Amino acid sequence: MLRRTLVVGAVFALTALPGFSQKDIDLPALGSPADLTLSPAEETKLGAQVVAEMYRYDYIVDDPEVTEYLSNIGWKLAAADPTTPNPPPFNFYLIADNRINAFALPGGYIGFNAGTIVAASNESELAGVLAHEESHVTQRHIARAAGDTQVADIATWLGVLAAIIAGSANPNVVLGALSIGQGINYQRQVTYTRANEMEADRFGIRKLAAAGYDPMGMATFFGKLAQQTRLYGSRLPEILMTHPADTTRIAEATERAAQYGPRMVKDSIEFSLMRARTRVLETDSPNEAMGYFAGEINAGRNTPENQYGYAMSLANLEQNQQALSALQPLVDAYPKQPNVNLLQARILGQAGKTQESLDLYARLVAANPRYAPGILKYAEALINAGRPDQARQTLLSYGQALGNRIDTYRLLSEAARATGNTAEAQYEIANYLFQRGDMRGALEQLNVGLRVASISNDDRARLLARRKQLLDTIPKEELRQLQRG
Repeated sequence: MLRRTLVVGAVFALTALPGFSQKDIDLPALGSPADLTLSPAEETKLGAQVVAEMYRYDYIVDDPEVTEYLSNIGWKLAAADPTTPNPPPFNFYLIADNRINAFALPGGYIGFNAGTIVAASNESELAGVLAHEESHVTQRHIARAAGDTQVADIATWLGVLAAIIAGSANPNVVLGALSIGQGINYQRQVTYTRANEMEADRFGIRKLAAAGYDPMGMATFFGKLAQQTRLYGSRLPEILMTHPADTTRIAEATERAAQYGPRMVKDSIEFSLMRARTRVLETDSPNEAMGYFAGEINAGRNTPENQYGYAMSLANLEQNQQALSALQPLVDAYPKQPNVNLLQARILGQAGKTQESLDLYARLVAANPRYAPGILKYAEALINAGRPDQARQTLLSYGQALGNRIDTYRLLSEAARATGNTAEAQYEIANYLFQRGDMRGALEQLNVGLRVASISNDDRARLLARRKQLLDTIPKEELRQLQRG
């Protein structure tokens, strides 16, 4: 099971079902009023601090395939947004929680619960969740809320974001965090958050339609959220009780979506495969996942989703021959599909067919040179096969496609360590920790590298330069606290 207990922020959670009724909302003033409270740079810093905490508590799932899939949909929506020609630098994360939820942090950091992917009946519903959360970011609801409550201190808002994401299936968790200890009027904040939710609905539906999805997907997913809310019943304490199922919000979303006319949108094969992959990730054990997918297939639902999930579950149990057999119908039907190829290559490697596995990875990367998960998994397979130099060269050759994905630095560090290059290994693992927001850990790794007796002058200079770069990014007061720690 992916669910974690974590004290970090859940702001403007998707699963809010407020009863605010307003047919239309004027475009907000997005200029200086929000900047007076939280500038875009401060919003980015605030969101990054919360993401660092999520990494610290293993609340982010490091699965490059699902994360890439979410990112592709997210950026497709962002590029189609008619109201934001220059979208912010979004970052998307798969969250280790098997309940339905998603949240937007300031600075463009969007968390997406594993349970949300599994609950979505089609790709337009999933895209509707992302469109809603992106709209919270582009409309700068955090900065506007900060201004409305007259709380202008970043440290205070970091405290506000210390609501419990795992409990944010109800908006009152967030509202409680906004009010407890902050002297913020509760009812005023309820009304403001309801307005934010309605605004995000309106902008999100417009974005859905522009990106080619069915804008009705948001309304149908709201129905699932209403049902989930009813299932909690009276078991929750009062602060966690939501409003009754909000027919007004669902009706308004349906009405807005209907303005675009009926749309028949075919789901991509990636939706089915990543839905199955996420279900395997969120299930308590490989045996349980295997039992679920075997039951689906035995019941006559021999779909690509169930075939992929069954094969992946068998692979997790290292029943490799059975896994290859289970995957074969997908290989035949989709011989060049990257996710199918990656699972097949992984199983071949586990089965001891190393060269066959590496050849498949190489063909995949050659055919999809911008598909980051393929590059990363090929490099990892090369390291495991005792070819770290080739792995390093692969990662560096495809650096533009990989961007700043944090697994790149981890694998570069592993490759360097496997070749005995300790200084480079420390340099890259420091970069990995820095990308996760662990400044202390990054500096410690650089210091370890500097203490290596056999370090060359060039490597020492490189480590010192990187150490200075990191130190220069830390405000003086924070640096003093870090040094005291």
